[in-house]
Amino acid sequence: MNQKSKPNKRLSADYADITAARHSDPFSFLGKQNNSVRVYLPNAHNVAIVETDTVLEQVPDTDIFVVDNIDTSLPQHYKISWTDSRGHQHQSYDPYSFGPQLSDYDIYLHGEGRNWRSWRWLGAHIHQVDGIDGVLFAVWAPSASRVSVVGDFNQWDGRRHPMRLRGNSGIWEIFIPELSSGELYKFEIRTAEGKVHLKSDPYAREFEYSSGTANRIVAEPSYTWADDKWLTQRKQSDWLHAPLSIYEVHLGSWQRDADGRIMSYRELATRLVEHVTYMGFTHIELLPITEHPFYGSWGYQTIGYFAPCARYGSADDLRYLVDLCHQNNIGVFADWVPAHFPKDAHGLARFDGTALYEHADPRRGEHRDWNTLIFNYGRHEVRNFLIANALYWLEEFHFDGLRVDAVASMLYLDFAREKDDWLPNQYGGRENLDAVEFIKQLNIVTHEQFPGTIVMAEESTDWPNVTRPVHDDGLGFSMKWNMGWMHDVLDYMSLDPIYRQSQHNKLTFGMMYNYNENFILPFSHDEVVHEKSSLLYKMSGDEWQQFANLRLLYCLMYTYPGKQLLFMGNEFGQGPEWNHDQSLDWHVLEYPLHKGLLNAVKDLNHLNKQHPALFYYDFEPAGFQWLDCNDAENSVFSYQRMSDDEKIIVVMNFTPVPRDNYRIGVDEAGHYTELLNTDSEYYGGSNLGNGPGCVAEKISWLDHPWSISINLPPLAGVILKKSTK
Repeated sequence: MNQKSKPNKRLSADYADITAARHSDPFSFLGKQNNSVRVYLPNAHNVAIVETDTVLEQVPDTDIFVVDNIDTSLPQHYKISWTDSRGHQHQSYDPYSFGPQLSDYDIYLHGEGRNWRSWRWLGAHIHQVDGIDGVLFAVWAPSASRVSVVGDFNQWDGRRHPMRLRGNSGIWEIFIPELSSGELYKFEIRTAEGKVHLKSDPYAREFEYSSGTANRIVAEPSYTWADDKWLTQRKQSDWLHAPLSIYEVHLGSWQRDADGRIMSYRELATRLVEHVTYMGFTHIELLPITEHPFYGSWGYQTIGYFAPCARYGSADDLRYLVDLCHQNNIGVFADWVPAHFPKDAHGLARFDGTALYEHADPRRGEHRDWNTLIFNYGRHEVRNFLIANALYWLEEFHFDGLRVDAVASMLYLDFAREKDDWLPNQYGGRENLDAVEFIKQLNIVTHEQFPGTIVMAEESTDWPNVTRPVHDDGLGFSMKWNMGWMHDVLDYMSLDPIYRQSQHNKLTFGMMYNYNENFILPFSHDEVVHEKSSLLYKMSGDEWQQFANLRLLYCLMYTYPGKQLLFMGNEFGQGPEWNHDQSLDWHVLEYPLHKGLLNAVKDLNHLNKQHPALFYYDFEPAGFQWLDCNDAENSVFSYQRMSDDEKIIVVMNFTPVPRDNYRIGVDEAGHYTELLNTDSEYYGGSNLGNGPGCVAEKISWLDHPWSISINLPPLAGVILKKSTK
């Protein structure tokens, strides 16, 4: 190397730092610098600039190649050619000849926590600069001393592609020309303490489906949607006054193929649509389909927040499933987990060597019971990450809403903690004020950006105004799971009927608070795992009574004020607890009691959709009236559901004793007929009922001017309506 090429002391330090992969500003040294060009190419020789056929000289004891006094005709973006140690020839554009690509405005909004579409530029994206194709990488790692992109394309060598830090934003970026989709990559991060670790891209849109944890570069979405009609109707919908019944599904165990193999989103799509349409559910809710390394977490320990789980196929396969549902008038919700994230070394935990996404103090930053970490909701960039993620699933995959998991764990600083294992807020209270503000912002933004979508809270406490608008001092959720009602009802149904009269209030207490929130009535996956038994086996009695009790339970759920959610398998009486490692026991539909239960759920679903009295005023007192809530001696409950144009009467007998000539009060004279009787032989019952109907008599009963006398079957619900003829 000539005298001019010999490095001075500053350059000597740069050479050493580049070689040791600890240089914090590689773009200030590599590439075209004044009248020199420097490139770093391990194990290379015969290095030259293609356009000018200029040979670069190797700096002694380094893998850095330099040329000074470069030709003034050298273009801004130039190619480097070289020969590797195996004698193979290579040629590519120098990535250090490209300037910054990210906009200052995007970076500014990200720092403010208001860049709602940050997935469009953070992560890895197919990109073009001055007609040159490649991939633009960007990641937020403010405490890192160096960040590199590594992958098969550079032999996973963190020295090859160190990134550019954009000011004090904490965002690193690099454009690597001539890369394309399909390549695996990760970020190699050198911490402030000098430790080096590999991290998956927080914004990765695909993970490799193998034992590895690398991300895959994917092309920008090009799927052609066919659900415009659905989306237009959704935007204009009045879901508060519409029927809504949700079929909760874990894709890996709903159905498997004949060999027990997990099927793809695309393979499952037609089967799911056929079943849900037949059963009359209005929506499907998918247990988390974001990438999760531990299948047994059911998706609740998410690593890839922006990546559909590769076990079930590609992102376009998932889009196909949602699209097909919409084309068949079925909505799709996604279970979403912003309450915690796992500690896996390649994930978000201590991402840049510091507690970046989580709190540093485990009293704020860790869920002891779940062995997971808690997001720092007070940090602008973390809120940005989560809200952008919510919008990502609504925009890119057309989901109709989100079910937000474990909201109670977000709201309370002392959630599931010992007395001295939590830190109070600035006012000395147990409320997580940062989480509250995050939740409010989440609901404001999602509802503004995607009108007609629904955000549901799994919230198990008495936190006030969960489903009231933020401007009315609420959290802004659309609906909330009614966990108290669910537990009371299941406790009651597990009792031998002889003891139910002493627990009568378990079925009446719920109305004391029913209109405080917009409630979903959930019988979810959580109730059929961890040795809790299946819904069928929770019911008391022998086999016939268990099925009768379960039909009766569903009659209560579908006629009680609120929307409905039922986990897969419950519709036909799955016996064993849910097992995520195998398909549901679909073969039991060969047996009459299971088939009868399926028919009962189907008919309840369709009945609910056909009669506004059963759904229109679910969240308003105008839709419900007790006819008799005090008959504890007989364990009988009766009420009527109402809309502006109709009334429907529901009478339920929670004992195995038939009750002939059971009298209930009604508002009007006329002939009353059964719309549904869960004791029908079609459902597996004893077929006791009121076939021809009954005529109201001028006998006042419990403050009603008229009354009817009906035959009330054992362990059954009867739904009646006044005939219009």
